[in-house]
Amino acid sequence: MSWWAIIALAAGSYGFKAFGLLGLSRVELRGPLADLVRFLPAAMFAGLIVQNVLADGTSEIVVTRALGVAAGGLAVWAKAPLLVVILVAAGVAAGTRAIL
Repeated sequence: MSWWAIIALAAGSYGFKAFGLLGLSRVELRGPLADLVRFLPAAMFAGLIVQNVLADGTSEIVVTRALGVAAGGLAVWAKAPLLVVILVAAGVAAGTRAIL
């Protein structure tokens, strides 16, 4: 990839960020579009988590990661404090890895 392409992509990325910050902050969204924009960060975060959990590694590592994330998700659903969520997720992942 050439340097010009990298510079153009970086400029476009910053341009979109600046447009979203400066241009779209003055627009009030209503209806279904407002719901879509409100839930978009959570969907993006969930996608990043799934990609990082399932991306690479042997099947045993992927299983331990998936079980740790699932246990952490259940702890969040049960409204546990953050420290408890982290300890539950890490404990389940470590226990599963020790068993496998």
